[in-house]
Amino acid sequence: MATTPPPEPPEPAADAPHRATADALLTLVGGPDNIASATHCMTRLRLVLHDRARVRDAEVRSHPAVLGVVEDGDAYQIVLGPGRAARVTRALDALLARAPGAPAPAVTAEDLAARGATLRADRARRNATRGKLLLRRVAAVFVPLIPALIGCGMIAGLNGLLVNAGLLPGLTPVLGALASAFMALLAVFVGLNTAREFGGTPVIGGAVAAVVVYPGVDAISVLGQPLVPGQGGVLGALGAALLATVIEKWCRRWVPEALDVIVTPTLTLLLTGLVTVYALMYPAGRAARAIGVGADWLLVHTGVFAGLVLGGLFLPLVMLGLHQALIPLHTTLIEQQGYTVLLPVLAMAGAGQVGAALAVFVRLRGNRTIRATIRSALPAGVLGVGEPLIYGVSLPLGRPFVTACAGGAAGGAVVGLFSMLGTKVGSTAIGPSGWALFPLVQGNRGFGTTLAVYTGGLVAGYAVGFLATYFFGLTRSALAELNADPAPEARSGREPAPV
Repeated sequence: MATTPPPEPPEPAADAPHRATADALLTLVGGPDNIASATHCMTRLRLVLHDRARVRDAEVRSHPAVLGVVEDGDAYQIVLGPGRAARVTRALDALLARAPGAPAPAVTAEDLAARGATLRADRARRNATRGKLLLRRVAAVFVPLIPALIGCGMIAGLNGLLVNAGLLPGLTPVLGALASAFMALLAVFVGLNTAREFGGTPVIGGAVAAVVVYPGVDAISVLGQPLVPGQGGVLGALGAALLATVIEKWCRRWVPEALDVIVTPTLTLLLTGLVTVYALMYPAGRAARAIGVGADWLLVHTGVFAGLVLGGLFLPLVMLGLHQALIPLHTTLIEQQGYTVLLPVLAMAGAGQVGAALAVFVRLRGNRTIRATIRSALPAGVLGVGEPLIYGVSLPLGRPFVTACAGGAAGGAVVGLFSMLGTKVGSTAIGPSGWALFPLVQGNRGFGTTLAVYTGGLVAGYAVGFLATYFFGLTRSALAELNADPAPEARSGREPAPV
């Protein structure tokens, strides 16, 4: 006798809007059978699609939860904002897992495959280069580490405050251990992720990277110089895991299947380990030191100019998704010096974006659609997540994106000026910026002074971004048109909001 399957548990009320968004987007991108993979970063749902032509692009852009759409190589990226991106992706994964078999397409599978292959090849030719793709893959190694880096940085900041205040002396050693343990083994996690990203066995990548931080390497000398545990850091771990992946793939091509489980991992670990110890750790250590010395020299000797350039150009990097390529530099600086001096300068770009958005909000009093977008995206922008404002406001309008960059340049110049005067401002973690970076700032002049300099840079970014956008960000004709039209879909890429 057939039994009735038990009903599914009720969906939490807080998850219902994200489930509804995922359900709507699933239909708009062509259904479950059109999705090859679905992942997310801090603000974007990243879809790899079989057939781009099946996407109802205008309807995706006009969805109330969507702040913008970015196409990057094979990825169709839907900007949803911080927090929402992860929740919608989880809801989408659940829908895909429960999706029935794909319905019969209107055309043959061969037609769909040919059409999708043509579109992907065309996008690859237009939007990708080998260097760009390599940078993205390297960035993909470090992006999964960001939550742990943020958490450890926050705990380290709290521990520092307690130690300086002389409070809870019994707890501070525990907090110190929690903050430092991950950083001590960071190279292992980099090795795991590198092997996974480049097609090797993750645990083998982690095993060869562990050699870099193993305390016993201090008994080994290379060119007459003893090795130091941790020498080479994440760069050495990255190189070791890449080499292990290459050797592992080479072994699997010629080792007989019956011996593969024994011979391949043994040869991979042996050959990669020898190369890591005798050829990688020393030069990687020199390279890591050069990054630290170079970053310090840049800000100490050319601080204003460096801050102007870095702060002004960071928004375009975010727009292109290339800002993640800087993560290995930040990670190396944190591992080496305890903080990265580059992140606070780059964070000024978000301040310029916030100032520009506020100016647009003031100038477009008659445009309910753009003002509603700004109201929803501004809290994330203040906390340092600039993509909702970029794709929802400044980039579609054109000029405000340029004036936002001017605000970021001004804030970067202020932080760079104080670096030239001897006050370094760094961050103990990567990921947060804006106000979210306040608990993580650290420098060489004490927390109060460091915090004041960082705040001064933010204020400069807000002010210049606002003033530049207010006076130069919108032409007279644009002001007249946008204030007269409550739903400027031609400029913002969004459909009219329901009245």
